[in-house]
Amino acid sequence: MSTRLRNDFASDNTAGIAPEAMRALIEANTGFEAAYGADRTTARAADLVRTWLDADAPVHFVSCGTAANAVSIGAMCRSFETVLAHRYAHTIHSEAGAPNAFGHGLSIRALDGNDGKISTAALEAALRVPEDPSRQPPAVLSIANATELGTLYREDELRSLVEVSKARGLAVHVDGARLVNAVAAGFDPRSLRQRGVDVLVIGGTKAGMPASEAIVIFEPRIAHRFDVRLKQAGQVISKSRFLSAPWLGLLSSGRWIELAAHANAMTRRLATLMPFEIVYPVETNAIFVRMDTATHRHLTQLGWVTHRLAEASVRFMCSWATTEDSVDELGAVLARLAAEIDKPSRPVPE
Repeated sequence: MSTRLRNDFASDNTAGIAPEAMRALIEANTGFEAAYGADRTTARAADLVRTWLDADAPVHFVSCGTAANAVSIGAMCRSFETVLAHRYAHTIHSEAGAPNAFGHGLSIRALDGNDGKISTAALEAALRVPEDPSRQPPAVLSIANATELGTLYREDELRSLVEVSKARGLAVHVDGARLVNAVAAGFDPRSLRQRGVDVLVIGGTKAGMPASEAIVIFEPRIAHRFDVRLKQAGQVISKSRFLSAPWLGLLSSGRWIELAAHANAMTRRLATLMPFEIVYPVETNAIFVRMDTATHRHLTQLGWVTHRLAEASVRFMCSWATTEDSVDELGAVLARLAAEIDKPSRPVPE
């Protein structure tokens, strides 16, 4: 009999739909509504997002984070320009060049910084490079909060990066695939508009929705004809209420913050049980640990699916649906694996 695979900690994408989101989806599945974003459900959901951000800005719901990032960046950066992002950014490693495609040739340049965060020094160094007709000049800074390593930008760090960018005429894009986890950890989402961010992507899928992200455009210049860009990208969904309804369920109840706080708490619980070296600060719902290839393979053979990512570390993700029992069960498995590593070698008989 083959081992049953456990995807509990493979990603926060592996969890199902949160009950509040499912109820809202079912409630939207009655009667007839206008299509292509003109329905009442989408209007109400957009209002809730605006209230949450304290911002009077257009809100567009799309089907996935790659589309949200790619269309947004394509609207912010011309084909002969470049985007600056952290070297572990999702836009660089996990979107198959979608921003480059939607930007008709724009490039993304990787910047350094500890714990998945772009350092102000790295940004300033990139902006000191003299412009040259043979190179694409920077036009956009792209930041993820929470980062791909599960860490958080503090508000002073965000302010510094945005101020440096704005002083050089760059627009600022924030990939908030796990923004709700950042907020549950203490980040104020209203600071994004206040600091001068131009476009924000908010992740709904990882927060417990079926398949929905929100694009919020703070800069009116970028908002002009953005709906046409979405249509061209196949992201103006005809039955749009089914993209937006889950936002009603999670935002109107306030549950999405509670669910994200639960995911963060389960991650901290796992961190207390973790027998392997934790590589980056545990600040939201991700843990990266140092684990050799053989041990990782053994963990997979035992049925626990995880991924080897940044700097060969292994990632464990918690979600809104993670339970204490599953955390404790995984913790026990990891403890046994670590004990096997620490066992002294049996002496070879003479």
